[in-house]
Amino acid sequence: MDEQSSAAATKKSGLPKLPASTIWMINFGFLGVQIAFTLQSSQMSRIFQTIGAYPNKLGWFFILPPLAGLIVQPIIGYYSDRTWAPKLGGRRLPYLALGTLIAIIVMCLLPNSGSFGFGYASITALVFGAVTVALLDVSSNIAMQPFKMMVGDMVNDDQKSYAYGIQSFLSNGGAVIAAIFPFIFTAFGVANTAKKGVVPQSVVISFYVGAAILLLTSLLTIFKVHEYDPKTYAKYHGITEEANSTGGNWWTLLKKAPKVFWTTTLVQFFCWIAFQYLWTYSAGAIASNVWNTTNAASAGYQAAGNWYGVLAAVQSIAAVAWSYVLAKMPNNHHKLGYSISLALGAVGFISVFFIHTQYILILSFILVGMAWASMNTYPLTMVTNALSGEHMGTYLGLFNGSICLPQIVASLASFGLFPLLGNAQPNMFLLAGIIMALGAASVGFIKETYKA
Repeated sequence: MDEQSSAAATKKSGLPKLPASTIWMINFGFLGVQIAFTLQSSQMSRIFQTIGAYPNKLGWFFILPPLAGLIVQPIIGYYSDRTWAPKLGGRRLPYLALGTLIAIIVMCLLPNSGSFGFGYASITALVFGAVTVALLDVSSNIAMQPFKMMVGDMVNDDQKSYAYGIQSFLSNGGAVIAAIFPFIFTAFGVANTAKKGVVPQSVVISFYVGAAILLLTSLLTIFKVHEYDPKTYAKYHGITEEANSTGGNWWTLLKKAPKVFWTTTLVQFFCWIAFQYLWTYSAGAIASNVWNTTNAASAGYQAAGNWYGVLAAVQSIAAVAWSYVLAKMPNNHHKLGYSISLALGAVGFISVFFIHTQYILILSFILVGMAWASMNTYPLTMVTNALSGEHMGTYLGLFNGSICLPQIVASLASFGLFPLLGNAQPNMFLLAGIIMALGAASVGFIKETYKA
């Protein structure tokens, strides 16, 4: 039988239905990875303003994480497509182990950026913080990408929405845990203020505990999941064993990418710009609107930083609840659920500009969480449904550009937009809401397709 006939024959077998327990184990380590990401995103602005970064310079630091993801994830996808190391776990798991190890080390360094005697607002302190942020994002991306790829590798189309729903649930669960850490540790008496230029212990300990959870959850996935060997993978996906070992030129693959890859990328562009501004300006906007301070060394600003952690947890809880609502929607209503969720998120962003009471902000972040739920479910479902198993990892790595590039654009644009909007951090939420509304409108350009 020639290769083409063999591929046709194997295509009929398809991916098997997996037990729910296996799908949970494939995704479980995502809990720890998301704790690392959330600690970074929710505390990064606070850390850098505490060690002396000016608000209008924050964009430089927030460029680093998406730039790392833009470079790292396609590389991980490309090489893991071609990796088979059974003694190290398979194709994707060796990269998970590597990323986890580096992330744990860096998580112990980042919150101590102001504790090594570099001095307040010193170039050394800021560069040290920037380098550790970049390393944390590189390692987190190395650890995160295998989870997305293993769903594409091992889960059939009928179970894929469920699998990414579980991934979204664990992701948001990790986000809740990470976001409230500083608030909880402060409530238990851990210091939430420190001398000028030093990050409070409530934040430092949060990173230490997050690193421990990342280690435990990643080890559980590594030891419990058994990836398909190349022959079995080829059989289930209806391709030849050589399909992932040759070719794979990134430019060629992008030219061959299904249309849904690009239309979903358009929606992603607007969504991730909005969220980049949320991560960059939340602590400052809340401090300004609610605590009436812009002084990063003040108790009011640090209280606002803690409250943003609570709001980030609210966002994640809302995303978990909304994910269940979206999961109940029929497959032919993906676009409806996607657009409605993003529109509600736009309302949430805009409302932050107007609100000066901390507890009413909970409603704003519930709406933001609904948008977040759809962003973590629909894009990957739509794109992987349209892909064959050939070069799955490379395609998903390249698709990560639809997340990273908008964040880079947002950070670069902020150098002009922030002064234009009065150097006021709350004003950036008004802009973010308008951009998110454009994302909701652009969902109409998506036309879902499915692989043969």
